[in-house]
Amino acid sequence: MKHHYHCPDFPFVYNPVEFNKYSDKEFLQYCPGAVMYMPGTRNFSPKILEKSVLGLTTLVLCLEDACPEQDVPAAEENVLQLLDTVSNAIESGKLTYESVPLIFIRVRSLSQFKNFSPRLTPAMAKVLTGFNFPKFNSLNGVEYLEHLRIVNQDIGEILYGMPIIEDSRVAFKETRIKELIAIKTILDSHKEYILQVRVGATDFSSCFGVRRGVYNTIYDVLPVAECLSDILNVFSRSNEYVVSGPVWEYFRQSKNMMFEEVQIHGKDDFLFKYPLIFNNEIDGLIREVLLDRANGFIGRTVIHPTHVIYVNALMAVTKEEYDDACQILDTKDGVIKSTKSNKMNEVNPHSSWAKNVYMRAKAFGVIKNEHSYMELFSTGND
Repeated sequence: MKHHYHCPDFPFVYNPVEFNKYSDKEFLQYCPGAVMYMPGTRNFSPKILEKSVLGLTTLVLCLEDACPEQDVPAAEENVLQLLDTVSNAIESGKLTYESVPLIFIRVRSLSQFKNFSPRLTPAMAKVLTGFNFPKFNSLNGVEYLEHLRIVNQDIGEILYGMPIIEDSRVAFKETRIKELIAIKTILDSHKEYILQVRVGATDFSSCFGVRRGVYNTIYDVLPVAECLSDILNVFSRSNEYVVSGPVWEYFRQSKNMMFEEVQIHGKDDFLFKYPLIFNNEIDGLIREVLLDRANGFIGRTVIHPTHVIYVNALMAVTKEEYDDACQILDTKDGVIKSTKSNKMNEVNPHSSWAKNVYMRAKAFGVIKNEHSYMELFSTGND
């Protein structure tokens, strides 16, 4: 798999590097990008075989919130069938392993994970990258990761875990820091299995009875922004873990919209001051992803196919950023003038940033400048 595979003619300064579940973990943790959630009940295997979701590189089959409880048995069967179908397609030559997205299963609970995992065959596990663990906390975390270790040992495959931090123990200030430190202690003792740390802003919002509107970002919702800030503070320091951003809930644009098409807007679209680029829903997503990047999130959860290309495009690195990162990583210490002579690069304070940028460039590519993002949104979008 490779980011922006649908843009073969885009003039990258440096092309994205191919990856799969067996790639070096230090690199792979930067690769998921836009992680699209699908209900476990959905028959998604034809879309994987036909590559019909533009730019899709990472998929989560959800057995939790997106799946009503009464439908869980059918969803489990459907997920197993999907993995079997993809595995058989590779075996028969209808699909190459390199074209299969990273596939994760979001389990419903610890007990469901323990009951479901023995049904995986080695062939299914080969096309599965791992599991998402919802409402991960200090009470259930050890059991989740100990069972993940057992699954890896029993099946003889690498299957990663992506814990989702989203429950009230982190939302509420009086328990937050103690809880986050306890979760990090658990992750540190199972670090070889942790691909990313994920966050659930919708659940955090629910704790406070709030919901961001289409004109706001999650960073405008102060109680939730505080939660996200503290999660980044604990887990992303010195690039210990890659932390991905939360879902954006709004969508409107057509699945086959070209960048050049002009959207029709009603008078309600102009109540706020933002000049429109696409429409309120996509513009809001772009604003939030830019703030993700500024704060240290890498990639994010998405729930609509049209969000994928925007999130992954904005993860690309400009040549100026890349050159600065390389200059910092190649210099022993001290302070140096940037390659464009427009800023100070201080080696020791900027080294973590430089490593982050370098790995993101490897995963998502290097583009000429900030104007290139607009071109990348549209290239191959037909």
